[in-house]
Amino acid sequence: MPSFRAACIQNTATRDIEANIEWVCARIDESASAGAEFIALPETVGLIEPVNEQIPAATFAEADDIGLAAFRNRARTHGVTILVGSQLILEHGKIFNRCFLIDSSGDIRARYDKLHMFDIELRNGEAYRESDAIEPGDRAVVVETAFGRLGLSICYDLRFGALYRELAQAGAQFITIPAAFTQTTGEAHWHTLVRARAIETGAFVIAPNQCGHHADKRYSFGHSLIIDPWGEILADGGTEPGVIYADIELDRVQQARDRIPALKNERSFTLEQQ
Repeated sequence: MPSFRAACIQNTATRDIEANIEWVCARIDESASAGAEFIALPETVGLIEPVNEQIPAATFAEADDIGLAAFRNRARTHGVTILVGSQLILEHGKIFNRCFLIDSSGDIRARYDKLHMFDIELRNGEAYRESDAIEPGDRAVVVETAFGRLGLSICYDLRFGALYRELAQAGAQFITIPAAFTQTTGEAHWHTLVRARAIETGAFVIAPNQCGHHADKRYSFGHSLIIDPWGEILADGGTEPGVIYADIELDRVQQARDRIPALKNERSFTLEQQ
């Protein structure tokens, strides 16, 4: 079973798309020079716009998205695989929060549109209504890569454990959870949930997260994580922009699943209410 070096890039995206992309591309160059073969970027890596009404003016069709074009070029130049955590993509008059897997030739190997919309109100007055601007996806995605089978997800999907069981049952050996997890919810739940997804699936989890102050009152938690199939933290990005690395040995996936064969032991059931 192959092993590979993974990198998570942790950035603080703002409203300045060109500056965001330039900074991330420099970190891709840095990651490739450090030997990373699989480089994962956070959710909405090229733009954080806290005001929903201003999002449409800052989104582009896939063919016109400068971030996607830049990342495809970097993948081709360095011969690396890049997981674009997501870009906001305009398609048929709707906006999708779309993840892209770009192979080492610069070709798009897979697309995944975020399934679960972040519509919440917190006790401290924070409120988010992603569905007011974004169209949800309707399918889960597992894709064969040069390294192994990869399951795709984005940010708020993290809270829906059934999705990750489905990805694992479909053969995913490593799972990506690119995010822009908020400061408040991140402090409460990020580490616990990311480790839980690795433990319950017996898979590696690569979770690049945004960090710091984006614009207005929007802050992200940081602490990008790479977790092994036993739930151990291999790398933690802390609170500042930067890059973390870990070596992914996929043999350990089957070892973890043999030790606790929860995926094999799973049974269907009916719910009885009394």
